[in-house]
Amino acid sequence: MTTIETKFEIFKGSNTLQIALNLLIWLAWGWLYWPLAEYLQIIFTRQDFRTNQILLVGIVILIVIQIKQQGWHLRLNRSPSPAFYPLVLVLGGSAGFLLTERFLDVHTLAASLFGLATYGLIGLWLAPERWRQGLPAALLLIGTLPFGAHLQTFVGYPMRIATAAIVRDGLAAAGVGSVGIDTILVFENGVAHVDLPCSGVQSLWTGALFLLAASWIERRPLNVRWVMVAAVYVILLFIANLTRVGVLITVGEVWGWRLLAEMLHVPLGVLGFAGACAAAVLLLRWVGESRAAEHTATRSSQKPKQRHLFSLGLMITFAVMALLYAPRPQIGLAGDSPAAWRFPAGLEVEPLPLKPDEQEWLTRDGAEAADRYRFTWGEYSGSMILITSRTWRAHHRPERCFEVYGLSLDSSQTFLVSPTQPIRQVALSDDSGQRHLSAAYWFQSAEQTTDDYATRIWADLAPQRQRWVLVSVVFDETVEGEGEDVGAFYRMLEEVINSYLLIANN
Repeated sequence: MTTIETKFEIFKGSNTLQIALNLLIWLAWGWLYWPLAEYLQIIFTRQDFRTNQILLVGIVILIVIQIKQQGWHLRLNRSPSPAFYPLVLVLGGSAGFLLTERFLDVHTLAASLFGLATYGLIGLWLAPERWRQGLPAALLLIGTLPFGAHLQTFVGYPMRIATAAIVRDGLAAAGVGSVGIDTILVFENGVAHVDLPCSGVQSLWTGALFLLAASWIERRPLNVRWVMVAAVYVILLFIANLTRVGVLITVGEVWGWRLLAEMLHVPLGVLGFAGACAAAVLLLRWVGESRAAEHTATRSSQKPKQRHLFSLGLMITFAVMALLYAPRPQIGLAGDSPAAWRFPAGLEVEPLPLKPDEQEWLTRDGAEAADRYRFTWGEYSGSMILITSRTWRAHHRPERCFEVYGLSLDSSQTFLVSPTQPIRQVALSDDSGQRHLSAAYWFQSAEQTTDDYATRIWADLAPQRQRWVLVSVVFDETVEGEGEDVGAFYRMLEEVINSYLLIANN
């Protein structure tokens, strides 16, 4: 009991009114951010977020150790202080949360704002210097959120294009002018496929967590010099990834040593990342330890009435924000497709109605129409789903759906049916490994076809959004990926969708 009283001093010198006001503040805070509870529960319990969960446990252990060593005191019985930076973080983060939920509906961004605003709220009870010292720890906790898909999409897409362009120009300067961007982006055997996972974003995310952890352990302040270190670190990570891709393309594509490229793929990535991290640690030594900063006005200068009014104002502000909360409106399925599907005579189709939970999911995410069919085309049979939408939210990576239905992902690679028709071919198997299936998917608009989810999302940045169709096909058996017959099947489906979009868009 003595240790608990010494560490937290929750009731020492407390008064009933202030304890009640503090409790009301945190209750109003919980009310405001309650809509995130389901999302947070999913990402910290579901198996597909296991890496994030392991990171969270490790970071929490690190934080507990650091708190124990540094002897932090958090007197929650005391009135909150109107510290400028924490208050800006509290109010700005909460306002951003409301806007994100209303117009963007990006749960990871909303959860990040919740984390920042919560640490800002805690800062109203912490000494200013302690609050600044703990900022890297707060950012570490926020970093355990599943940023991967969003970063890989919004940052990875331009990064992989830039990487491919630099590698192309470098090879051209060296006298190798036959390797274009498309060749680099779709390296046939997948050794150096510069797609979302290989865009360098994964190393940026992991590297950011490493830099924050090192900064907190070494007690380096997040100041201008730290930002300069972080910028150099990002450049080093980019150069490491660029070098890796350049070497792999040269070895595997230019020289034709594909097996050697496969062997070099992982070691080059590990060595580049480790080298950048080592350089970051050396640069952090230059930043210097955190120095004592000036403190804001002491709490004793505030009269009890003023402290109580500030506490009451906080509680009312959070309650009003909770009342103003409005999620993004749900756009239901239109019911029928914007146009009728016109399948050729050689393709036999039978409608397969969607399940209620599938209808609910597509309704929530704004699909115009979703049509699922059982098909037979020559010797091929299986099922396909066609999801029409003007927003990327109604589209997804089908690999996750395959896993939801109990199928294991064995491989996934790009196949060029034609120079303008890349599709993603996926090899699947059941849990027992006895049954093997093939699948394929792509995204198609009136102007382009792509297997790249990032390209689909970036298309929505255009002033006038286009109508897109997600095509996902699962065959009943293993299909030879590059066979002429299956290529004709894919070309036929592309023509069907082109005709459909031509009618739907007019």
